[in-house]
Order: sequence, then C-alpha cells, then structure tokens
Amino acid sequence: MNSALQRANEWLEDPAYDDKTKAEIKTLLKNPEQLTDAFFTDLSFGTGGLRGVMGVGTNRMNIYTIRKTTQGLANYIKKQGIPSKGVVVGLDSRHHSAEFAAETARVLAGNGISVYL
Repeated sequence: MNSALQRANEWLEDPAYDDKTKAEIKTLLKNPEQLTDAFFTDLSFGTGGLRGVMGVGTNRMNIYTIRKTTQGLANYIKKQGIPSKGVVVGLDSRHHSAEFAAETARVLAGNGISVYL
C-alpha cells in the first residue's frame, strides 16, 4: 500500500475526522492521482507561512493541517517556558482566514497559551 493511500485510510478510520472530510476522501479514492497529491506529504511551513491548495489531505490547507501545525508551535512555546507571553493571531482576506484563526486560537488556548485574536 502506498503511503498516500495509507494516510488517507488513517484519516478514514480516525474518529477525529468529520463525516464531510471522510466523504471527500472516499471521492478521492476514485482518482489515484488526486489522492496521491492530497496525501503524499505534509504541507510545508515556509517563509510565507503555511500555504497550499484548500481541501482534504495532509498536503492541503484544512482545519486538520492548521491544528497540527499549531500544536507544533504550542509545543515549541511550552518548551521555551513562555506560554504566558501569549500569541497574537491575525486574520487577512484569504478564504477561511477567520475559521483557521479560530482553530489556531483554540489549539493554543487548549495548551494554556494566552491568545490575542
């Protein structure tokens, strides 16, 4: 089993993923090229931040990749011993900006980090 298919199946089996997401994955299973592109790697955080195609998968912008990336930031902040200093989370005009900012704030707050949204 290739790693993209394995990752997609992990999402399908995990109760943490919502039904709409699972339905979209099932649609992708019918198109191996799209499935591979969506799941072959993790979306990278670069100099411009976390950017990519919107959609389902580990290589896409969605609430799950936002949460995973934010948890990494939270782990770093806690390791530095500075959670009380807080994090400012801003919005812009891009699609889903408000939703992604809210998810970011939830993850940070859930880790005991002050958030200024």
